[in-house]
This record gives sequence, structure tokens and C-alpha cells, in this order.
Amino acid sequence: MKLLTTAITTALFASASFAFADPLPSWSDTAARERIISFVDSVTDTASDDYVTPADRIAVFDNDGTLWGEQPVYFQLIYAIDAVKAKAAEDPAFLTTDALKAAAEGDIEALAEGGMDALLEVINATHSGLAVEDYQASVSEWLDTAKHPTTGLGYDEMTYQPMVELLSYLRDEDFKTYIVSGGGIHFMRVFAQRAYGIPTEQVIGTYTETSYSVVDGTPVITKEPGIAFVDDKEGKPINIDRVIGKRPIIAGGNSDGDFPMIEWTTAGEGARLGMILHHTDAEREVAYDCDSHIGRLCDGLEKGPDMGWLIIDMAKDWSAVYTAGR
Repeated sequence: MKLLTTAITTALFASASFAFADPLPSWSDTAARERIISFVDSVTDTASDDYVTPADRIAVFDNDGTLWGEQPVYFQLIYAIDAVKAKAAEDPAFLTTDALKAAAEGDIEALAEGGMDALLEVINATHSGLAVEDYQASVSEWLDTAKHPTTGLGYDEMTYQPMVELLSYLRDEDFKTYIVSGGGIHFMRVFAQRAYGIPTEQVIGTYTETSYSVVDGTPVITKEPGIAFVDDKEGKPINIDRVIGKRPIIAGGNSDGDFPMIEWTTAGEGARLGMILHHTDAEREVAYDCDSHIGRLCDGLEKGPDMGWLIIDMAKDWSAVYTAGR
């Protein structure tokens, strides 16, 4: 009888410990963490006036600078630059333009001076003419080997641990979590499931032109030159409406490119939570906002608080940054 009582007590203790486990252990004990948990509690409690049914618990997040790093340039561009270098090593004649030559030399400043046309040259040269599966295999191989120039970490190790915890916490509370990013949809789908627990069908992003054909008896979808849709700024709420068909109740981003998505989300009826991640941590990551050429954040900081948005201070609100080593 004593053994049975001990077993029951142990089981109850374990259950209680599990029930009260901290859902956000890498968040500091600040008002930001408290507000997130309070919001989730309010929309999941059937006795609350703010209760939202599981079918309408939609949360959308930007990727670059929100779920993983984005400095010194967007990681997808680093992939494209590395792909140019690899192609040039195989065939120097591949370098037919100044943009491609700058990419092969890793000269990001020269590439930036060429503007959007130069960037599109690099993207078209490295992203088009490939079957989607072949392109994604190339991205996967790159992620397995490439290292960030400053941290020395793999790029998929530079996901933000606090945000990974938040995504998991929301799903535990019957939220459906989506990526809504200016990044390429086929690029992000390679790692979204393993990095964030977000399945490929819940990744919304910029997409190139594609074509369908049958090659040697095999149906193939091929990435073609040109951008079909840019999932940034006003494109984000437009694509959310097109793909999800519902206005989210949570939206998170880190730049003014995310402003329309958060604005549209929080303008809906009922309980809403808009979040802006402010990169304030120069010691553990990079501190930047309005003056940055990547992830520029001005309007969000200026107008967000008056619109009731939560401004997350990375230095103060996070006790850890990267997932690597956790």
C-alpha cells in the first residue's frame, strides 16, 4: 500500500510540475512576458469575455529579424552569393555582369549600389531554371555547411530561442502559427518545420514565377526568372487574406515592412496582440532600428505604442537569444 501511495504521489507531483512548467523560459520576467501570457490566457479561457475559439486562433510572424537573424544582410542573399561563388568556381564565364562579379567577390556594398536590378540578377542567376526540389536540395545542403561570418554558427542555429518557445506555447494553446515573410517561400519551407515546428503549408512568402512541364516523363515545377509576388509591406495582409482567409489575432514582426500586417491584424474586433521586436542588444546580437539598411524600424517604434502594440526589447526582455547551445 505504501508503494502504491508513493507512486500516486510521484505521478501527481510530476503532473503538477508539467502543468506549471514555464512556457517561456528564455523570456525575462518583464512586462512583455506578462502581457503575452495574459493575452493568451484571456483568449483561451472559455469564461473570459475575450475568449476566441480555436478555429480563429491565428498567429502570424515575420521571419527575418523576427524568428532568426538578418544581419549583416538577409540570409537568403548570403545563400545566393555563395551559390554565385560556387557557379563561378565551376565556370568563370558565368560572371557576365557587374552584379554577378560583385557577388562572386562577396562585395555586398558594390552589390547594394546596383540597387534592386543587381539583386534580381543574382537571385535570377541562382534561383531560376531549377526544379523546386533541386533548388530546395541546394538550400538544405547550404544550411548543413554554411556558417555565419560573425557568429560562426550555422544559419539555422541562429533562430531566436524565445520566439521558438513562443511559437510552441501558442500551438500548445491551440493556435495555428504561420510565417508571413518577405523571404522566398521555397527557401523558408526547407527549414520551417525543423526550426520552428511550422509545416510548409503554413509558410507564406515572396515567390518567383514558376512553370509546369513534363521532363523525360516526370512532371516538374520549375522556378523561372522574375518575382511573381512580393510578400512585404502591404503585400503581407493581402497574402494573408489570400492564403489564410482570416484576420489573425496575433501578429509579430521587427521592421516597418511588417507594419501593415500588424496594423491590419490589430484593427480587427475583439482581443488582438501586435508585437514588434526591437533589436537593442549589441552585446549578444546587433542593435539597430531606424538607421539600418536591413530591418529598418521607424514607424513601428514611433506609432506602435500608441496603437497598443507590444514593443519587445531584446536586451531587457530576453534572457537568451539564439537557439544554438540551448
